[in-house]
Amino acid sequence: MALCPTSHCNGVPLFSLCRNVPHLLTQAFVACTSGSQRRMALRKKAEVRDLRGNNTVMTMESSPTTLPTLLSNHTTESCEPVDNTVENLLFGLYYIIVFLLALNGNSLALWIFSRQRGVSSPANVFLMHLAVADLSYVIILPLRATYHLTGGHWPFGEVPCRVAGFLFYVNMYASLYFLACVAGDRYLAVVHAVSSLKLRHARFAHITSFALWALVIVAMAPLLVTQQTIEANGSTVCLQLYREKASRRALVSLIVAFTPPFLATLSCYLLIVNSLRKGLRMEPVLKVRALRTICLVMLIYVVCFLPYHVSRATFILGYGHPDLSCQTQRGLALANRLTSSLTCLNGALDPLVYLFGAEKFRGTVQRLLCRDKSGGSAATSGDLKGTHESSLSAKSEF
Repeated sequence: MALCPTSHCNGVPLFSLCRNVPHLLTQAFVACTSGSQRRMALRKKAEVRDLRGNNTVMTMESSPTTLPTLLSNHTTESCEPVDNTVENLLFGLYYIIVFLLALNGNSLALWIFSRQRGVSSPANVFLMHLAVADLSYVIILPLRATYHLTGGHWPFGEVPCRVAGFLFYVNMYASLYFLACVAGDRYLAVVHAVSSLKLRHARFAHITSFALWALVIVAMAPLLVTQQTIEANGSTVCLQLYREKASRRALVSLIVAFTPPFLATLSCYLLIVNSLRKGLRMEPVLKVRALRTICLVMLIYVVCFLPYHVSRATFILGYGHPDLSCQTQRGLALANRLTSSLTCLNGALDPLVYLFGAEKFRGTVQRLLCRDKSGGSAATSGDLKGTHESSLSAKSEF
């Protein structure tokens, strides 16, 4: 019997049906592929609406452990877009102001730290690396400001978008760990001044700093290899600016990245305060300066870093509740943008840590400010020569 006989079945030649089988299979494959692409497009559109402050919360490509989506079908349709023109304007101006303050402060700090002569203290080494971390992110703040001032349009292309997100996280977590290193070094200098002499050397501080740089860069490197820009309504959207992943893996990474340096910094400064309270031998002015530095560092944690991580944890855990109202959805999205912007403020506040926490830096700034009053440049002849005091003393730390 022939595989494709020429007889008719309901008026249609069976030979014709057999001949068209490859064409029919191709059409079925195209239909399946198109359906998958449509679903991907819908998910991308949801991301765009959130980034522009409208009615959804952004979801990036999820892992197998992704939690349920924040939006149920009926809530997505009921949420109306909102006009966020004023919000974008405020964000744009904010980033410009932070850029100007952070660029000037950290550039001055890096110049002073790099020109100092003599033996540098471990704390100064960590502060110098902190200034480098701040400058690495400050340089892309104008791009972030432009994004908001153009109404959520990213005109710089794919690679700058990836770099912007990469530098955001590198700066944040490098800053956290360098501040923790400064706290640990000062704890050793104040509470264990004699026993820590062999440990506290600038060479060890540099080794620790480079190890931290390598750790943070490797951890954030995946952000550089994934597609992060999409086209929507004639505009290009950079998904990296306010990136969130609603997965248990993201929650674990959040805890691992933030909790250790925060607890280490808090513990070290509490132990220092306890030692000062018990009557540690230190001049009253140095005690006041030490307490001022401790309060400033903890203020940076509370204002710049803690709100972002609390907001992000809430954002991730919120994915387990599919019946959130539109108001709650918009609140989560706005909290994400606000707390992300607050993390940038640490670049403008860190120079105050250098001013209060590094004696050589403070002395150089004071001489630079008094230069005109002295009537010449002679007043700055000793600016960058350093001090003859031991860098391992408690005084040189505060």
